[in-house]
Amino acid sequence: MLEDDSSIQAILAAQDPMVRELVHYEVEHGVLIPLKTTLELRDDHVTGKVLITRAPVKSANAAISLLREALPEDVVKGAPHLRRCAKPCDLPAHLKTQFMNETPQSRQIHTGKSNWIYIIVGPEAMLSRQEIIDILSKVEGLEDEKFLRAVPVPMVAPTSQVQAAMWSQHFWPTVYRKNNPLGPHPAMVSRNTDEITNDAAIWMTLAHQVAQQSRDAGYGEPMGACIIHRGEEGKTTVVALAADARWHQQGRTGHTGNPLAHAVLRAISMVAQKLVRAENRMTDTSPTPILEFEAFQDKALLEDEKKVFEEEHPCPDGYLCHGLEMYLTHEPCVMCSMAILHSRMGKVVFRHRMPLTGGLCAEDRGCDYRVLNGADGGRGLGLFWRRELNWSLVAWEWESSGCVRPLTVDKTTHA
Repeated sequence: MLEDDSSIQAILAAQDPMVRELVHYEVEHGVLIPLKTTLELRDDHVTGKVLITRAPVKSANAAISLLREALPEDVVKGAPHLRRCAKPCDLPAHLKTQFMNETPQSRQIHTGKSNWIYIIVGPEAMLSRQEIIDILSKVEGLEDEKFLRAVPVPMVAPTSQVQAAMWSQHFWPTVYRKNNPLGPHPAMVSRNTDEITNDAAIWMTLAHQVAQQSRDAGYGEPMGACIIHRGEEGKTTVVALAADARWHQQGRTGHTGNPLAHAVLRAISMVAQKLVRAENRMTDTSPTPILEFEAFQDKALLEDEKKVFEEEHPCPDGYLCHGLEMYLTHEPCVMCSMAILHSRMGKVVFRHRMPLTGGLCAEDRGCDYRVLNGADGGRGLGLFWRRELNWSLVAWEWESSGCVRPLTVDKTTHA
């Protein structure tokens, strides 16, 4: 969070002259809150059962080798966050008590310095108990001891050292590998937050400005977008500035207006036009548009939009919006969220959540969804980070201190 007005003004003064010219409103304080992924918001852990066995320490390698040869690779390499082998003294207290009291031999195994070791075989649902027993029968020292038990374990890796320690106490010895299997790595989120936190308020202010200008002009809803390029040594350039224009050239017909004139789509299209403009300049070509009506309404309409659009793209190489940052007044709808992903945007920050129509947040949609749609809305889509999609990015919600007035829209509006 920015500390005071003087620091904000100092950061603004260090910006490009065009940025200082564009900013008409007071730049306010704000806090960046990283979005949670769909996986991070589900239950703390998803448990499943694994089969475990035990063997004398001298026979452990032989047992593990036989199991690896006989079992599928996905079984052998499954759940790498769980320790494959564990000494009796390292087991959670409830497992030690359970196994120790089963037989006199088990009590002996858990008394003093044990020469036995417990081994995870694999997920219970994927294994045949009889097959495992047949394999273990071939191991020296296990001809009579055919120990095979199913224990519950977390099936996903821990996201912190604290969580790993907790799971080790309650389930099975667990390892934290300093990553986040459920979302962006914490270190990456922290690094990116530090990178944008000082000047995020400036770009959010610009998005608010064009949003209000568009509403006052009757072009669209009070929604805006600002795309910037962050170059070397933190030098920033505004690449596109676009407001919503869903009512432009069609008036207030229908309930939703032109969906292709949302602020996100207009901003991305302006970036694309700049890239095409740079390419045409290099090839000395300038094709003439043949469309009588441009559905995207991506022509710069507002004066501030025109000023930014006339400037050249600071880095015209590469794929569309790769490495760029987008600042939005409202959480984008599902269509615009997918457009952001397909354009390969690097970072996204928005101010107002749209739980009924937004596509980036993963939290529960809330009771309003059920009232309006007659069904449980469930969790949001969390499109900024999903395993099944071929692109992911870091996204934040921006909470302001209240200097810039909120841009309120109907809850059912698609941003």
